[in-house]
Amino acid sequence: MSIREVAKRAGVSTATVSRTINDSADVSPRTAAKVRKAIQELDFYPNTHARTLVSGRSRMLGLIISDITNPFFPDLVKSFEDQAVQRGMEVIIGNTDYDAKRMAGCIRRMVERKVDGVAIMTSETDPELMAELTRRNIPTVFLDTGRTGAKSANIVIDYAQGIQEAMEHLFLLNHRRIGFITGPLNLQSARTRHVAFLAGLGTRGKSDPELIQIGNHRMEGGAAAMKKLLQLVVPPTAVIASNDLSAIGALGAIHDAGLKVPGDISLIGFDDISFARLTQPALTTVQLSRTQLAITAFAALEKLIGANGSEGLDYTIATQLVTRGSTRSI
Repeated sequence: MSIREVAKRAGVSTATVSRTINDSADVSPRTAAKVRKAIQELDFYPNTHARTLVSGRSRMLGLIISDITNPFFPDLVKSFEDQAVQRGMEVIIGNTDYDAKRMAGCIRRMVERKVDGVAIMTSETDPELMAELTRRNIPTVFLDTGRTGAKSANIVIDYAQGIQEAMEHLFLLNHRRIGFITGPLNLQSARTRHVAFLAGLGTRGKSDPELIQIGNHRMEGGAAAMKKLLQLVVPPTAVIASNDLSAIGALGAIHDAGLKVPGDISLIGFDDISFARLTQPALTTVQLSRTQLAITAFAALEKLIGANGSEGLDYTIATQLVTRGSTRSI
């Protein structure tokens, strides 16, 4: 099947078929409808490489995430891809697994596929890799780590708001000895949450380094960190975890120690993944909307692609505490 056969069926020129395939505004809606009908009737699949050569656009976007096994990210991927499908675009997914070498491989693959833009929804970045995208003039949206420029935008998560709401909630429940399970401190997002927790303690005249343990944003890391907190001479009465997977791991460790949540220890997570409401008890957590994040990232990328060099923007995503059964007063 060729483009000429489509043109013959629709009664138009091959150039008109090409312009229709590439969504050119030069084709009237009536003519475009005739061409699309012919394409459907002939079961014609346009050559995407040829389309790229004609339009200069691949109609492909890159989306780089940290950990596909974390339920936070599939939700983000789905919402981002939904936006792309509505606009006739494809998405190439890259999973870094928090590894710098894999990150480099993801970016290399995006460049090779000539994507129109990349959304980097991770906290691990390499300045040299970012410079490579800039040098190639590829529109890029960062999460928390980028610098706004001619072809880049940055999305900032208000982690501090969520952490402060979590701490205020625990203080209102009379907790004063509050532990914190941070994520890997080489990640900007984990450092930001850690700093917000320290600031919250400082404003309340509290400071106890032994109540802070480092996890890895996975369940086993949360469990290991929680075990260390439980081994303290005076364990915390409440714990905030840097993400929900860490909190779920901590919940298991508390159970294994013969203790109960929230009877013995109150527990708060961060992200509000789907599993958070299914734990026993349901997890109090800071909600970060993956749908809002994906829609914002896609819209920012779309704007950059059509911006012709104008300055990108900073975007902010709010967070809020969702109270469930894992916290109580003492």
